Amino acid sequence: MTVPPFGLGTFRLKGQVVRDSVRNALELGYRAIDTAQFYDNEGEIGETIAQSGMGRSELYVTTKIKMPNYSREKLVPSLRESLEKLQMDSVDLALIHWPVPNGEVKPEEYLEALADAHAQGLTGEIGVSNFNIQQLRRAREILGDVPLATNQVEIHPYLQNRTLAQFARQEGLHLTSYMTLAVGKVMADPVMQDIARAHGATPAQVALAWALQQGHSVIPSSTKRENLQSNLGALELRLTDEDMARIGELDRGERIANPPHMAPDWD
Repeated sequence: MTVPPFGLGTFRLKGQVVRDSVRNALELGYRAIDTAQFYDNEGEIGETIAQSGMGRSELYVTTKIKMPNYSREKLVPSLRESLEKLQMDSVDLALIHWPVPNGEVKPEEYLEALADAHAQGLTGEIGVSNFNIQQLRRAREILGDVPLATNQVEIHPYLQNRTLAQFARQEGLHLTSYMTLAVGKVMADPVMQDIARAHGATPAQVALAWALQQGHSVIPSSTKRENLQSNLGALELRLTDEDMARIGELDRGERIANPPHMAPDWD
């Protein structure tokens, strides 16, 4: 696995808020930053990283291509534009953000264009986000020898995506969990609170550790320095088999991110 297990997510963070979040995260020891063209914050992130004085080789930066840039003519130029905003020669990982199953641009076109970006050295690795099993199989057929570094998908205690996760394990495909805290719902969950108390931890740390112990990467976001620091504690937390089983019982298929026209038929 080349994708770092723990990184900073920046969805919905803009302006000074994202600058502060990235700056605090870097100071606290985060070394992976996740953004996207759709987030409209690549410029602020690039400025903050440049101001940090941190060497490029110390960081793992991910961005995602948005739907209007999927065509063969637009994808590579759009990634070059992202690189200008990020003030980098290349990102470490570029993803297709949503599969858009009924879109005008077919996966053959946008995946081959993404592979071309990789061949040009604009990204160290490529991957996808929000792909179902059928789309993952097709992506691998299209890409051939170019591996998928990850499939970034919504995974949290209330949406455990077990069918997809089992397929990924069987096929040696890595998953990155987003919305691992279920937009804060885990904090008020009695089961998560009980497990947290037993470990002297927070419910957020428990949710992140639960995902990490399944082999997933996590990219939680926060605007508060103390929460950014606390979330890192998940890396040291080891849940018991009983803890994992109790969290497993919380699954209720509660999907948060499901935009029409872009989302697939979920497994």
